Amino acid sequence: MHKPLLVTDFLDRARDHYGDKEAVVATTGERFTYDELGERVDRFSAALQERGIEKGDRVAVLDPNTHYHLEAAYGSMQVGAIHTPLNYRLTPDDFSYMLEDAGVDAIYADYEYADKIEPIRDEVPTETFITNDVDEVDGDWESFEAVLEEADTEYDRPEMNEEEIVTINYTSGTTGDPKGVCRTHRAETIHAYIAAAHQEIRDDDVYLWTLPMFHVNGWGHIYSVTGMGAKHVCTRGVDAGGIFEAVQTEDVSYMCGAPTVLNMLIDYYEENDPETTGENDVRIATAGSAPPEATIRTVEDEFGWYLKHVYGATETGPLITTSDARRTLDDDDSDRFAIKKRQGMGLLGTEIRVVDEDGNDVDRDDASIGEIVVKGNQVMEKYWNKPEQTEEAFNDRVEGYYHMGDLATVDENGMISIQDRKKDIIISGGENISSIELEDTLFDHPEVSDVAVIPAPSEEWGETPKAFVVPGNEDPDDPSVTRDELVDYTRDNLASYKVVREVEFVEELPTTATGKVQKYELRQEEWEDEDRMVGQG
Repeated sequence: MHKPLLVTDFLDRARDHYGDKEAVVATTGERFTYDELGERVDRFSAALQERGIEKGDRVAVLDPNTHYHLEAAYGSMQVGAIHTPLNYRLTPDDFSYMLEDAGVDAIYADYEYADKIEPIRDEVPTETFITNDVDEVDGDWESFEAVLEEADTEYDRPEMNEEEIVTINYTSGTTGDPKGVCRTHRAETIHAYIAAAHQEIRDDDVYLWTLPMFHVNGWGHIYSVTGMGAKHVCTRGVDAGGIFEAVQTEDVSYMCGAPTVLNMLIDYYEENDPETTGENDVRIATAGSAPPEATIRTVEDEFGWYLKHVYGATETGPLITTSDARRTLDDDDSDRFAIKKRQGMGLLGTEIRVVDEDGNDVDRDDASIGEIVVKGNQVMEKYWNKPEQTEEAFNDRVEGYYHMGDLATVDENGMISIQDRKKDIIISGGENISSIELEDTLFDHPEVSDVAVIPAPSEEWGETPKAFVVPGNEDPDDPSVTRDELVDYTRDNLASYKVVREVEFVEELPTTATGKVQKYELRQEEWEDEDRMVGQG
């Protein structure tokens, strides 16, 4: 028997079985049951159709982790529109490209970020602009609450196919413009199933939104947490004190946090000694750069939380591996922290390989290095309007596998451990930063003769961008530009999280005989005192 896998099924199930149960704790102080959440979603669906939104149209959402984000996402998907979440940390120029590239027809933007859309609204195809607080926004915007109040609860849900695109998530590549990752109903649904199993999501879970909802649809948790009938506790950002308070007052049982969030929590804990649990046991998932063993030890032994380390990419759902392999762990053995630090083994239905340049699997000796490639039902369909990049992503070293761009070893149990990064990507605080984009920006400064940007180790962020700069006067001892000037220059031209944090002036950059910059030498020197190369601790 075949039943289409549709993301709309998740909210349908929650309304059917948990209608009178609390679904959302809003940042406004309001609380909504699944019946109430569902009605608001229905009204948003009807409002979109009244404004001409049809199946296949793109609807963007620019919002922190509020209930409005959930309502706009499901409201869009219920009418067959393609949900297009945007990273609120980007610049107006970034948004202009994405809205134009995706051909976005309508946008809901939180009042704190609508001012990034207002300057570009005449440049993009978008015609419908909705925000949650019109009094805080300049320009002609509709009120989310007024839109719901004026709309009916009845709307036409079109027939949908599981192979149709339901979401576009933009990701920063190593070169060129951002790429729109296209994911189908089927891919999102299966990823949510996998996440529910491996993250052990239950109907009595209380999920705290510390992971951005825009980030790969919040690792699929807008689907899995909803479908299981669990509770969403919304936030407007990450605040260590607020997290501990929510854990106690809302009895939070599950959350996610990049290594930088873990470090923030540890710093707050050491200074304030808060209670770390409410009535529920707490588990936390982390991804991005692998957390140091000392971080994992503090979270588990002092906080009393259970840490799950997972790995993936926007293109893969994202989750494809986990180090949470309990039959390989001994809770009384400190070696478990070394195992949890690994990216781990493939999730259910996911094929993970590490291959050499000829596409052959490397030995399981935890020494031979190859590139991680993956096959799985949660992997993307394609890049939006980028067939050449799609072809390369799936067929570089071995045909038919998505190529992660990370270089790793494999141990005897098939658990991978990343050693280096093939792509010029820096993962800082869980955000992807293109070193090439930073280099291009710095090259535009008149007093930069040459530059190479690499990830440098950071206790706070895991990795941080560091620029090796040949100054215009080619004198590193008395450069014609200051470090602060270059940092400010990147801050003026890029999103805040992409700013270069460290600058080192050099007389020349290491190059090959053909003149190619040898970033590997710079990375090796920068990471020589670390356990792993690039982002491993």
